[in-house]
Amino acid sequence: MDTFDAIKTRRSIKSFQDHEMSKDEINKLLEAALLSPTSYNIQNWRFVIVTNQQLKDKLCELSYGQRQVAEASLVIILCADLKAWEKDPERYWKNLPEEPRKSLANAIRQSYSGNPTLEKDEAMRSCGFAAQTIMLGARSMGYDTCPMEGFDFAKVGKLINLPSDHIITMMVVVGKKAKEAGLRGGQLPLPEVVFENSF
Repeated sequence: MDTFDAIKTRRSIKSFQDHEMSKDEINKLLEAALLSPTSYNIQNWRFVIVTNQQLKDKLCELSYGQRQVAEASLVIILCADLKAWEKDPERYWKNLPEEPRKSLANAIRQSYSGNPTLEKDEAMRSCGFAAQTIMLGARSMGYDTCPMEGFDFAKVGKLINLPSDHIITMMVVVGKKAKEAGLRGGQLPLPEVVFENSF
């Protein structure tokens, strides 16, 4: 599917068919997600995938009964490792020669050390990029998605044994739609949201 067609046809789907995604399809989607950009290439996103129906049902309860969580073929809980920047940062640039690799690792440490606001801001940005990659990749594969933040973050974190230095940013559910999305609410016109060179 053409990228612009994927963008135009991506909708937040609330009802899914009973359909099982293959391991190969799931891996293809996640391998695409790994190509999403991150600051300093720290790759701080972490993906908890849920295919087990009992767990999806539990996640549905923790999502205030939103049925798309239980019905979807795949639930992806997008998390971020807030301390990814300090965990052997040279590995993020392993393909570079030693001198620039060490220089980048030092720059990473200087940027993030003692800066919890940046840790969280980058976590949100990184997972946002990955979520869009997942949604457009899924659409290109003939699947539909729904990005979600309407759930109990603390209880979901407990359910998945979220490490203390990680946060959950959102979930994306993936599957074959059972019903078409409703009419778009209405997009704002370009002149209202686009400004050239300055406001």
